Amino acid sequence: MPPWIWSLPFWEHLCSCFRLKRVQMFCVLFVSVKGMASGTALVYDDEMTSHKLLWDDPICDIEVPERLSSCYERLKCYNLVERCVSVPVREGTEEEVMLVHSSDYLETVKTTPKMTEEELRKTSAGYDAVFFHPTTYRCAKLAVGGTLDMVDAVMSGKTQNGMALIRPPGHHSQRNAANGFCIFNNVAIAAKYAQRKYGLQRVLIVDWDVHHGQGIQYIFNEDPSVLYFSWHRYEHQQYWPTLRESDYDAVGQGKGKGFNINVPWNKIGMGNADYVAVFLHVLLPLAFEFDPELVLVSAGYDSGIGDPEGQMSTTPECFAHLTHFLMQLAKGKLCVVLEGGYHLRSLSESVCMTLKTLLGDPLPRLSGEMAPCLSALESIHNVRAAHKPYWKCLMHEDIAPLQDLSTRAQLIPPLGAGKPNSEEAIKTDKFLELHMKNISFPRPHVKTTVAIDESNARLLPPSVQIEKEKDTKELKALLSGLDADLVKEGKDLNSFLNMLAVLDKIIKKEVTNGLAVSSEVSLSSSLALKHCRNLKVQKVLCVSVGDMNVKTDLDDGKVLLINISAKPPRKPDTKYNITVNWEKGVETNNFFSPALGLILPVAYSYQPDLTIIVVGPNQSVGQNGISLLIRLLQGLAQSHILALIQETEITFLQDIIKPLTSDFAPSFGTYAPDLKENVQRVIELREQLQNEWKLLHCSGK
Repeated sequence: MPPWIWSLPFWEHLCSCFRLKRVQMFCVLFVSVKGMASGTALVYDDEMTSHKLLWDDPICDIEVPERLSSCYERLKCYNLVERCVSVPVREGTEEEVMLVHSSDYLETVKTTPKMTEEELRKTSAGYDAVFFHPTTYRCAKLAVGGTLDMVDAVMSGKTQNGMALIRPPGHHSQRNAANGFCIFNNVAIAAKYAQRKYGLQRVLIVDWDVHHGQGIQYIFNEDPSVLYFSWHRYEHQQYWPTLRESDYDAVGQGKGKGFNINVPWNKIGMGNADYVAVFLHVLLPLAFEFDPELVLVSAGYDSGIGDPEGQMSTTPECFAHLTHFLMQLAKGKLCVVLEGGYHLRSLSESVCMTLKTLLGDPLPRLSGEMAPCLSALESIHNVRAAHKPYWKCLMHEDIAPLQDLSTRAQLIPPLGAGKPNSEEAIKTDKFLELHMKNISFPRPHVKTTVAIDESNARLLPPSVQIEKEKDTKELKALLSGLDADLVKEGKDLNSFLNMLAVLDKIIKKEVTNGLAVSSEVSLSSSLALKHCRNLKVQKVLCVSVGDMNVKTDLDDGKVLLINISAKPPRKPDTKYNITVNWEKGVETNNFFSPALGLILPVAYSYQPDLTIIVVGPNQSVGQNGISLLIRLLQGLAQSHILALIQETEITFLQDIIKPLTSDFAPSFGTYAPDLKENVQRVIELREQLQNEWKLLHCSGK
C-alpha cells in the first residue's frame, strides 16, 4: 500500500468529500486492509499415516502411509512448508460428516476402531476396494476436519488459497458406502459446508484424479449450485469403476443437467498437451460462465507420469499450469485436497509444483510438444457437443457427437491390477530426478519493476520497485544502436530509455516482470523487439491491444505477434502474425472466447521465452479483458512479462499492475454471451491456424 495513503491531509480531504468523521474513514480503511487475503494454507498431520492395510490385498496395497509422508518431506526439501500458513488439524464432527453421508453409514464406520483384524477384514470386504484399520475412523475425521478448516481459512480471508495433504482420500465415497480407498467424501463435504456456512451459491469441483469420482457425481447430480468436472480413464467403460455414467453424455439430471462434466480418456498415455487442451476448450469456458465463488480440487496425482494406476505421461509441472488456470476463478479462492497418487516420486513432485503455484511462484516451461492426441480430441469434441444445449459459451459452435471413435474397447485390468513394476518405477525416478533439475529456476527477489511518472506512482502497490536510477548514457547508446534516427531527431527519449531499463532487468532475470509507460507505444514495442533479438532472446510473444502498428520481422519465428483490434487486419493472417478482429459488445465486455479458444492455445503451442503486452488506444477488449489476458499469459515464459502502456491509457495502470503483482482477479459477474460475429471470427481463425498450432484443435473430426 502506498505511503501517501496514511497521510493525514489525504484522509481529511477524503472525509470532507464523503462527509465522514475522521474516525469513520479510518475504520473503513482498517476493515478493507484486514480483509485483504494473502498466503497459502497447508494442512498436514502425521497421525493420518496410521491408517494402513493389515492384511494382503493386491488391490488396496498401493494406498500406503508413505503417500502422505513422502509429499511432506519433499515440500520440506523445497523449503515450501515454512512459506505456508500451517492449519492445525481437527476432527470433523458427526454433523459435518452427515452433510453428505447417512447416519447408518456413519454408525458402521464408528464401530471399526474396536473391531478385531478379522472383523475389520470382513467389514472391508462389504465394500469395493476398501480397507479399514482401527485408526481409520479417527484419520477419516481428521481428513474431513482439516479440509474444512482450510476452507474456513480461505473463505474468512485468513489465506488466499490452500492445500490439504490428507488420508484417507474421499472422491469415490458415497452417501451409504465406502469405495475405492475412500471413507468420507472430503471434497463433497467441503462444498456442502461452504454453502451452509458462507451462503455460497456456486461451487466448482475439479477432479483431476485418473479415476472417476463417481461419489461426488452422485451427490451433486441434480444440484445446479455445484459444477463438477472430472477427467478419468474410461476406455469404453472397461476401466474401474466401469460405470456407464462415467461417459461424456452423463451431464447431470433434473435441475443439475449441464452441471456434471465427464471427460473420458479412452486410451492411456495422455500427456501435458491433452490436459491443457481440455482445460482451455472445455473446463475454463464453462467455469468462467459459471462464475464460482469457491473452487475445490480433488487432486489425484495418479494422472501423472509413472503412476501404475493411471499409466499417463503428464509431468509434474503440468499440475502447476492447471493450478494457475484455476487461480483465475472465484477471486483466487482455491482449495486443493489430496486424493490418489501411487508413484511416490511423481506424486510428491506434482504436489510441490501445485503448492509452488499457490504460493505465487513463476511457472516452469511446460515440456513436450503441444499437440493433443486424436483420442483426447474426440473426447473434447463429444463433451462440448453434449454440453452445448446448457452453456452460452458453446451456443455458436457447430458440433454434434462423434459416434465412430478411433479407439476400440480392450479388456483391461481392474483397479489395483496395475501393480508398480520395479524396473518402470526406477526408470521414472531417474527421469524425474533429471527433469525436475532441468525445469527448476531461482525466484527473483523483486517481482515487479515499473518505469512511470512520479505523479502516477501513488497508484502502485508498495511491493513494486520503481525505476529511478538508470545509466542514461549507456541506455542512449543502446537506443542509438536500435534506431539512430530517433536519437538524432532530438525527441524526448525518456519513455524509450525507461522501457529499455525495465526490459533489461527482465531479460537478465533480475525481476520477474515490469511495466513502462510510453508516449509512442507502437515505436516502443518495435524497439523492445529489436533489443530482444540483439540479446538473443529466442522467442518473444507480443500481444498488442488497440489501434497500433507494431513493426517487426515475422518470418523466422523469433517473434509471434497477436494484435487484438476492432479494425479488420491490414494483411492476411499468417502463422506468426495474427489479428483478432474483436468488436466491443453493448451487453458484454468479456474476452473469454478469444483468450481461451485462440490466444492461449497459440501461446502455449509457441512457448515463448518472453511476453510483451502492449496497450494502445481504442481498445475493444475492456479493463477486465486486459487483466484476464495478463493473468493467463503469466503461465508462460516463467512469468517474464513486459507491459507497455500508451501514456493516454494510464487509466488501465491498476488493471495491469494488479495481475503482475499477483493481486487476484475480481469476479467477472453475470455472464453474457459474446457477439456472434466475434465468436465466428475466432472460430474461423481457429480453423485456419490449427494445422500450424495444434493446441487450437478441439475436434476429433
